[in-house]
Formats: sequence, structure tokens, C-alpha cells
Amino acid sequence: MNLSIASSPGNKSRMFKVLCPIERKDGKTFWMRVGSAFTNKDLSVNIHLDVLPANLKLQVREFDEDDLQTRGKRRDDADGASRSTDAPPF
Repeated sequence: MNLSIASSPGNKSRMFKVLCPIERKDGKTFWMRVGSAFTNKDLSVNIHLDVLPANLKLQVREFDEDDLQTRGKRRDDADGASRSTDAPPF
């Protein structure tokens, strides 16, 4: 394993997405997200899979700015929904 994915002492734990390449009929590759990965203080990595792909091919990529912004937006939306003063939908 390449230790460059581990976090530096004092830095926040780095987050990763786990992807699976799926070959489409047109010859292109679709990358399906199948889980997440997180670094630990001892430089080990925990991988949490939501599904196990049939082809058993996995790739781990660090979250990029778009992933982090999307995650922040989802969190903000969820916080806003929980603080809503609207009447329940029933």
C-alpha cells in the first residue's frame, strides 16, 4: 500500500471514495461508487463497502473538491430540514 494516502500527524483524517469500473456495451467505462475509506491514526485504512461488485475490481480515490462540496451541501440540506418549522407532512 502506498502510504501517501495516510494523514499527516495533526491533520484531519483524509476521506476516500471506493469505486468499481463497469464496462458498458458502448466500450466506455462507468465508475460506480461502492463505498468509502478512511485513514486511521496508525496509518492503516478502513474500507467500508456498501456493495460487493461482481467483478471484484475496486479503486480507492481521495475525495476531490466537488465531492466535498456535494457532501457539505447534503449536510446543510439535512440540517435545514430538521430545523424546519413547517407542519409535518401527514
